[in-house]
Amino acid sequence: MEAKFQTFLILLAVLAGVALAARRFNVAPAILLMLAGVGLAFVPGMPTVELPPELVLLVVLPPLIYSASVAMSWREFKKNLRPIVLLAVGAVIFTTAMVAAATHYMIGLPWTVGFLLGAIVAPPDVVAPLAIARRLNMPRRILVVLEGEGLANDATALILYRFALAAILIGHFSLPLAAGEFLLIVAGEIAFGIGVGWLSLRLRKWSGDPQVELTLSLITPYVSYWLPEHVGGSGVIATVACGLYVSWNGPLLISSATRLQGIFFWDLVIYLIEGMLFLLTGFQMRALYEKSKTFPLDDILIATALVLVIVVIARFAWLYPATYLPRMLSRSLRERDPSPPWQWPFVLAFTGVRGAVSLAAALALPFTLPNGEAFPYRDLILFVAFGVIFVTLIGVGLTLPPIVRWLGVAEAGRHEHAAEHEAEIAARRQALEAALKSLDALTAEKEVSDEVMRLLRARHDIRLNQLPDSLDPNRHDISAAGTALTRDLIAAERKFIHNLLRDGQITDETRRRIERDLDLEEASLANREYRAGPL
Repeated sequence: MEAKFQTFLILLAVLAGVALAARRFNVAPAILLMLAGVGLAFVPGMPTVELPPELVLLVVLPPLIYSASVAMSWREFKKNLRPIVLLAVGAVIFTTAMVAAATHYMIGLPWTVGFLLGAIVAPPDVVAPLAIARRLNMPRRILVVLEGEGLANDATALILYRFALAAILIGHFSLPLAAGEFLLIVAGEIAFGIGVGWLSLRLRKWSGDPQVELTLSLITPYVSYWLPEHVGGSGVIATVACGLYVSWNGPLLISSATRLQGIFFWDLVIYLIEGMLFLLTGFQMRALYEKSKTFPLDDILIATALVLVIVVIARFAWLYPATYLPRMLSRSLRERDPSPPWQWPFVLAFTGVRGAVSLAAALALPFTLPNGEAFPYRDLILFVAFGVIFVTLIGVGLTLPPIVRWLGVAEAGRHEHAAEHEAEIAARRQALEAALKSLDALTAEKEVSDEVMRLLRARHDIRLNQLPDSLDPNRHDISAAGTALTRDLIAAERKFIHNLLRDGQITDETRRRIERDLDLEEASLANREYRAGPL
């Protein structure tokens, strides 16, 4: 037990160190974490750290999917539902079929094994592509489609995975029965996820305690995931539906205290989960290396290269027709949603990073068939899955930034970001004006002294004056200088409060209350800051 805890502390230290290195060299942390995991796996004396598939599928995946779903806008998800479904369902099925056909005709895998391998490597990861893409100032719609696809495609892949696995174990497969079961799973999980989200929000509002609410929020993804998964579904669709419901309905039901604590809590949880996931994925290289000694190396390399080429080609082959063909066939769609420039589908197609879910699905394969025979091609599937994950993560992570620059996609993202910030400033002004009108109405109904009115109007004027008039560079420089000076003033106030505490003029409790106000003010400054962000 002590050795396991020491290993855990080592992994935490590596996670923190790699995060600092990634920031220093402006590289996606996921890349360095996986490389660090591979390096640590071969350090002499380092114990073998296995990645239990149930850890990923039952423990790690639910909070990752739920957190991303809550962070996503239901309006944007609904607006982009067509491309999301085309990728999360259509592209996964198409890629699975392409991999099955290629491996059957070119390296002789049985159809059932080929479909199983295809279902494992078909879905892009929910974490890694966004971790890379968000750093590149891409247009928001690309990010929304990538995020929506990453949330939903695991459900399609895991359902296909179970169908293919059942066909191998039982030796029978019915396409009409599987299609009907797929639709039933989707409808049932959506209804169940919405129900869990509704119940979670009502319980949280009823509790009225931030600690209890955060505990309930942590339980919610597991409730929405485990029950559908246990009865034969995927659990993913239910968790996505639950998260989107909470995202849309939560703002008016969740208290400000819970929201402030929840942001920190969930940011830390997801940061640790994602970091450990990439580290442990890299750690699997050692176990795979030991197994590879008893397996023909040529077979491993040929199969991995073939599947890697197929998943890349299949994504491009699906995405361009899926983007432009519906618009060619539908005039109303063409008018409502004009065709994007060719660079956008290219970036979407290129950003097909596979992740730990693919590896977990491969690791979860049984060792034997019901008749006692060894599961066919199990080790080969493991090698191919890890190879596809490793190459896509490292390859896309290193080549996507220059490709985005070359295609000019980031420039469109920067213009969009600037327009969004202008809209934000306008919304803040309108909200303050609405609050001022409410103040006049409220004071007309209640007896309020002139002194209180002056204080409230002064607070309102201060907040209004903090908003820039526009994104004019000169105005932005003035705003940035004011923000920097405000931070210096907060630091001076913080130092003075510390001196008062040291001299015994105030208590620790008083210092903590004042410090919390200063922390909130500093956080408010960071929240209002506008940075275009370098590519």
